[in-house]
Amino acid sequence: MELLAGSQNKLVSGVKGVGRASVMTFSTFRMLFKRPYELAPLFKQFYRIGVQAIPVVLITGAVAGLVSSVQAFYQLKALSAEGMMGGFVSLTVIKELAPMLTGFVMAARVGTGITAELGTMKVTEQIDALRAMATSPIKYLVVPRLLACAIMMPMLVAFADMAGILGGLGMSVYLGLPGVFFIVQAESFLTPGDVISGLIKGMVFGVIIAL
Repeated sequence: MELLAGSQNKLVSGVKGVGRASVMTFSTFRMLFKRPYELAPLFKQFYRIGVQAIPVVLITGAVAGLVSSVQAFYQLKALSAEGMMGGFVSLTVIKELAPMLTGFVMAARVGTGITAELGTMKVTEQIDALRAMATSPIKYLVVPRLLACAIMMPMLVAFADMAGILGGLGMSVYLGLPGVFFIVQAESFLTPGDVISGLIKGMVFGVIIAL
């Protein structure tokens, strides 16, 4: 009976948590279009979430390009198709690795930072003070972070794309393949849709991280 009661309590707690998260999500998207717009907190979050994360994202993208190029070289070499490494690496980095790894890095860096910051404000009753001043905590705290993550994540993914391709290019030259051939293959394989799909993934990951 105790086990059944414990499972029931966990289930009820989980349902309540999903309900609270759903209410917050709907409230956030409703507040996105409600005046006045909080521009000062928004630009502050642009700097914190976007600008300060550029070095980490560049390193992550470069490592992704290096690793994927090494793997592609030895896999394609067995088929005598190592000349296609430029297209393989560019597609892998831009469509999958750059958005995914940038999302992981930002979830660890930005997600935990937002959680700690808002948790501290909750404990020190700053959020209650906002309510007492007739200021919506969703409008003042959540919306700027959501917009900043949604806008800056595609930009960070673009930086990771460039770093990944440069990393793959450098590794291909190190492995003995002509750099010009790598670039030609990347251009022939890539389409604007591939780049756009990666940026859209970054935006979706940004919204998920913020919420």
